[in-house]
Amino acid sequence: MSEPVRTRLVALDDVPDLTLLMVANREHLAPWQPSSAGAASTESGQEDGVRAALDAYESGQSLPHVILDGFGVIVGRSSLNSVIRGAFQSASVGYWVSADRTGEGIATSAVTRIVDLAFGELGLHRLQGETLAHNTASRRVLERNGFEEYGVAPDYLRIDGRWQEHVLYQRVHTGWSPA
Repeated sequence: MSEPVRTRLVALDDVPDLTLLMVANREHLAPWQPSSAGAASTESGQEDGVRAALDAYESGQSLPHVILDGFGVIVGRSSLNSVIRGAFQSASVGYWVSADRTGEGIATSAVTRIVDLAFGELGLHRLQGETLAHNTASRRVLERNGFEEYGVAPDYLRIDGRWQEHVLYQRVHTGWSPA
């Protein structure tokens, strides 16, 4: 029997596996990612991305994770981005899962783990998730993790070559107290 889904900090050793995953999922991810994401389909582009993510992690601005299935195979990424401290204590949640593993609850489980880290170890007060209005699967992942819709942002991000509307979600840690 396999172990449950887990996440861990991305590592440079993950670059070959992540590159293969990005190449295999190019069409699956294209409608949901910025047009510039094509560089992630090369090993050098993926390495640059992982190095940048780890630099952001070292400076406290990000928590970049890989998602591992029950057998320890990388099946996607999850992250906390744009971590802001001070009076805000907030971050944005991001995630994606390989096309051949969607519908298995993997993204929901990975976001659960990222939320636990954010509200636990990192002591954040608020998390935000943004998703394209027509991405019902992503909206369900956020809703299953207790995120509530709070607005719509027209022309929010340039995705798949054009500015697109996003639905904004948030989850607030109601039991938050300063560390």
